[in-house]
This record gives sequence, structure tokens and C-alpha cells, in this order.
Amino acid sequence: MFPTLSDLLAYLFHINVRLPIQTLGFFVALSFLFTYLAFVSEFKRKEALGLIHAFKRKVVSGKPASIVELCLNALVGFLAGYKIIGAMLNYSSFIANPKVFIISARGNLLAGIICGGSWAFWAYYDRKRSRLAEPKIVEETVHPYQLMPRITFWCGVIGFIGAKLFDTAEHIQYFLANPVGDLLSSNGFTYLGGFLFGMLTFFYIGVKNGMRLAHVSDVGAPGIMLAYAIGRIGCQLAGDGDWGIVNIHPQPLWLHWLPHWMWSYTFPHNIINAGVYIQGCFSAYCDQLAQGVYPTSFYEVVICGLMFLFLWLIRKRLHTPGLMSFLYLVLIGAERFFIEFIRVTIKYDIMGITLSQAQVISALMFMVGAGGIIYLYANNKIHVGKVLKTT
Repeated sequence: MFPTLSDLLAYLFHINVRLPIQTLGFFVALSFLFTYLAFVSEFKRKEALGLIHAFKRKVVSGKPASIVELCLNALVGFLAGYKIIGAMLNYSSFIANPKVFIISARGNLLAGIICGGSWAFWAYYDRKRSRLAEPKIVEETVHPYQLMPRITFWCGVIGFIGAKLFDTAEHIQYFLANPVGDLLSSNGFTYLGGFLFGMLTFFYIGVKNGMRLAHVSDVGAPGIMLAYAIGRIGCQLAGDGDWGIVNIHPQPLWLHWLPHWMWSYTFPHNIINAGVYIQGCFSAYCDQLAQGVYPTSFYEVVICGLMFLFLWLIRKRLHTPGLMSFLYLVLIGAERFFIEFIRVTIKYDIMGITLSQAQVISALMFMVGAGGIIYLYANNKIHVGKVLKTT
């Protein structure tokens, strides 16, 4: 396993450099980047087809920076200087446990004050250069893809909250035992919670800016599938606990050509330090599972990666608004529902059926997707054909 990016670089390229970047966080960041690019591409394509449109927005030009803006810039600058410079000056302490350092009160006060003051002054000076004797209202054209920075920020924030809340609900006993510690913990996030909260935020921003819900959801479907696949790479490489149940079955003969870790894996040096101690290890991550388990995160990388390619390749041939979204819900719902049978997860008895939280949500997603496709088909609204040319 590769808890940090340094471990991965050392394994792949024999480069020994101490970086304060966890492998899981790195791949989550990559998932945001590639999803951003996929969203922008689809926004531009649908605008060229005339399915979504640019809109006008009125902004005030030439006014000085407000007290609130200066204070916010000063706060951001202070936090950046306090933590970043503080980490650089205490690199050994920071590299030993970046998460603990970031959420602690440790930092460099002088650097924070200097950076905060500089940031606030720059905001003041920048506005002063364009200041007018009489501020005026101007109208600017905004293309849908230009909303992506705002969408990325708010979906990330709201999705983070959703992921934490869903995990708290699933492990309510830990929350009740230590509410503050559980909420502030850097561990414990549920993908489906982040997905649902982030999706609703994305829908809200799109519809608020004049786009039809069906087109907004179609824009996001391939990119969200890609994000899930890339994020699971980080889960597999770091060993974050998203693995399967103990695999007691021998590897089938017809799969002997695959590396054994694809069938059963103990996740040595996993990032959550689960399992038993590895003899002779002296790093921060010295545990591995006592028995091999199904590497379900790897399975999801492969399955969701292939499903993304499928959606990406057919996207230009689906001319029915909403069809892409319903297809996405069917695919991801089925995938997550069935993978849960071999994942380590909390199960609940629901009307005599034992299911996990994720399986209940996945089943609902599948039913909504299948129901939507059936509705479109029954009303002769499904149109699949040649690629439409854009101007």
C-alpha cells in the first residue's frame, strides 16, 4: 500500500522525497480535475447544439473594495501564511502527520499577519486601479461552462458535508459517544452522501441560471462516473478501508493469469492501520489485514472506468434530454448494489431483507433510472442516432 504520494513515487520511480500529500487525497484532487474538464467539455458541446444558452448578468463596475471583502481577503491570507509558512518552518512535524498539523493551532503568527495584510492590501489596490468616480452597472455575458469554478467549489463543500453526515448516520454509535470528535475527524466519509448532496447543489446552480434540469443532469453524468473511478484508485492504493469481506475461496484456475492481489489482498501498510503488525516495519503505517479480502475498490475502478468510457462514447448519439442521466443511474445503481454484497459494510434488516445503507440508495437510483427510461420509451421520446454537428 502507498499511504502517501512519497511511497508511491518511491515504488514506481525509486524517487525518495518526503511529500506531505496522502495518496487518497491526491487522487480525489485528480478526480475533481478530470471531472471539471469533462463538465466543461459537455457544457460547451450542449451550448453549441443550442440545448443550453449563455445568459446576461449585471455587475457593478468601478466601486471600491468593501470592508467585508477586505476582511475576507485578510482572513484567507492570514490562514494561508499561518499554516503554509508554519508547515515549511516545521516541516518534520508537518510531514509526520499533515492532518493533525492542519487542524491544530500550530503555525507561524508573523507569517500569517504579513500574508493577511498583503492579501488585503492587494485587494484594496486592485479595486482602486479600476475605481470610477461614479460606479456603474454593466451587463456581461456568461457562458454555462464559466459557472464551473463556482459549481466545483460549492459541490465540493456541500458534498463534503453530505458525505460526513451520511457516514455519521451509518455509524451513529461513534457520534453519540463523541459528537465533536466524530464530526471533526478526518476519517469517515460516505460516497453516496457526497454524491447526493453534490448532485442537488449542481442541479440548483444549473436550474437557477436558466438551464433545463434534464440537460444539466445529462452534462454531469459521464463526469461523475469518471470521478468515482478515479477516486477509487486512491482508495485502493491507500487502503482506506473500502475493501471487501474476507475471501476464503481459492483463486479459480481460469483467473490464474491475474495477479493474486486482484483476487485476495491483505492491504499491507494501509492508511487506517487496520489489521496486525507487520514484523520489521518501523514506518507510520505498519499493519495489514490478517486475512485476504476482496479488493472491491479495484473492481470498482475497472467497472466504473469502463462505464465512463461507454457513456462518453455514446453521449453524442443520445438526443433525448434526460436519457443519459437515467442510464447513468441504472449503471451506477446496479454496480454499487451488487458490489456491496462483498464489501465490509453495516447491514440493516429492512422488511426481512438484509441490506446496507448504500444498497438501499443504489436500489432507489436504479429504479428511478429504469423508470425514467421506461417512461421515455413508452412515450416514444427516445431518440438515438447519428452524431449531431456543432457549429
